[in-house]
Amino acid sequence: MNDITRLSAQGQVLIPQDVIDRLQLAEGEAFDVRAHGDEIILRRLSKSPRRSIAEVRQSLRAIYRHKGPPIPIEKLSWSPDVDDPSLDN
Repeated sequence: MNDITRLSAQGQVLIPQDVIDRLQLAEGEAFDVRAHGDEIILRRLSKSPRRSIAEVRQSLRAIYRHKGPPIPIEKLSWSPDVDDPSLDN
């Protein structure tokens, strides 16, 4: 469906409500604005929903979960530069 909108004196363009609803746009969303010939193209910058820190942490833990036996704390803090006896001269 094509809608007609007008440029305001302040340079604003009203996006029709049916487009806002269909694309689930929210106040404050950012758009990339491009001129292509005599056309203006608005492209939403981010389509992905915002996630809480807890959701991001949970997904990262699932990706980087250690799948082997428990690792002693001594091995976690081991550094080849400091702790490798073969490097001592």
